[in-house]
Amino acid sequence: MEAAIRRIACVASETPTARERFAILKDRYPLVPVDQADALVTLGGDGFMLRAMHEFMDLDLPFYGMNCGTIGFLLNQFAPDNLLERINAAQEHLLSPLAMTATDVRGERVSALAYNEVAMLRISQQSAHIRLFINGRERLDNLVCDGIMLATPAGSTAYNLSAHGPIIPLGSNVLALTPICPFRPRRWNGALLPNTADVEFEILTPDRRPVSATADFLEIRDVAHILVHEDHTRPARILFAPDHSLEERIFNEQFVH
Repeated sequence: MEAAIRRIACVASETPTARERFAILKDRYPLVPVDQADALVTLGGDGFMLRAMHEFMDLDLPFYGMNCGTIGFLLNQFAPDNLLERINAAQEHLLSPLAMTATDVRGERVSALAYNEVAMLRISQQSAHIRLFINGRERLDNLVCDGIMLATPAGSTAYNLSAHGPIIPLGSNVLALTPICPFRPRRWNGALLPNTADVEFEILTPDRRPVSATADFLEIRDVAHILVHEDHTRPARILFAPDHSLEERIFNEQFVH
């Protein structure tokens, strides 16, 4: 951390646990409005942390999340004592979002950012047929599947993991390209891509086999073409307490007891 953090803001989800813990912090610390803070404390689960990152991304604040949910991969343990000292001792990780441009069957374009993943999913009873290009070169002429996603390291432990994609450590400079219930090619399980790659998805016969595209929380239906690349100009700053090792959590996710 370059400068000491003295002023903190706090936002909390609507769960009873998060609201109770917000009251504890409010009693102990002189919380300030978000636009006057040096750092933002979030109380909730990973999903709430993700929404806060989207809402306040333009403020360039470091995010110190404290877990009030279940898994909390991006979050620290709730520890109200010596909070300013813990925040100032935290290790900062930069998380760059994926930039998605989706074009629907009517030719309308929508741009969005995703800190977890960009995912395409079939929205009918029929499988999706998707052509895949990486850096302008065709890699799959017809992926028959329920869907496919491109996940960041932070997103690799979320939807990507449930689709049997790999867990990626933060700072590894790779992205996970993971199919969802692939049928053809039969044995294709996805790929790891450099985070400099331009990834393009062409939906084949989108009128008969409709597909939606999601960037974190935003969904665009009836897409025909999706272009995705990592945006290195707008990283989120995530803080991890020194006694809550991110590396240890990554190990724990891969060696389930």
